[in-house]
Amino acid sequence: MKGSVFLFDREIPARVRALPGTVCLWLENLKTGETVRVNPDAPVIAASVIKLAVLLEAFRRFDDGTLDPNETCAVRPEDKVPSCGALTYLHDGLEVTLRDLATLMIILSDNTATNILIDRLGIENVNRTLDAYDLTGMRLRRKMFDSEAAARGLQNTVTAEGVARFFRLLYEGRLVSKTASEDMLRTLLDQRLNGKMPFYLHSAGIRVAHKTGEDDGVTHDAGIILAKEPLIAVFLSGDTDVPACERVIQDVCRTFIPER
Repeated sequence: MKGSVFLFDREIPARVRALPGTVCLWLENLKTGETVRVNPDAPVIAASVIKLAVLLEAFRRFDDGTLDPNETCAVRPEDKVPSCGALTYLHDGLEVTLRDLATLMIILSDNTATNILIDRLGIENVNRTLDAYDLTGMRLRRKMFDSEAAARGLQNTVTAEGVARFFRLLYEGRLVSKTASEDMLRTLLDQRLNGKMPFYLHSAGIRVAHKTGEDDGVTHDAGIILAKEPLIAVFLSGDTDVPACERVIQDVCRTFIPER
């Protein structure tokens, strides 16, 4: 990166296209509008990136007063699902606010928190809100770890273009309201899963507001890199070599560190 305006490395699309499977990329300099795209409209299994859609609906409801962020709910044994997060491993009956659930869903990618919120918000309402913001590339069809729904072919999906639009609207303060956008952005900046896009950036003092996702043959990371010239970066994949893809994500983001 030299001077006041940087250009994306011309080798980036080639490195992405060389990866196996379906790999999607959207890079957008929010100062200059320069954009690099690879497979921007290809739908891929969303994994935990779909939690952005749940976050949006929760904050829409918080903002319009139809849902109290301080409302508490007790975590039941039947709510608990495997893997990411903390709630599954804590005692039954733990009371958590809806706002806390939204935080855990993002910063720890907590699947139990996500499912409780989906039950409270409703899948149709989440998708209706996505449509209202023209985020049609993002679609919630089932809860996390719903193997029965997955066996019927129901998958949550996202596109690089749809996720990029989410982050552009967020950056511009146009998701729900300026206050809600700022609150969601702060939550995404508190992300604890930082082994992909922020791998080199954090040590260079560059903050990243982002959300990751993982599944078999799937690795995603997407968000806003708050460099001197902020940019949207969306990396999505399916049926790929996960370690190789994550190295490309790290290396591409490393190019956004200014030369000294």
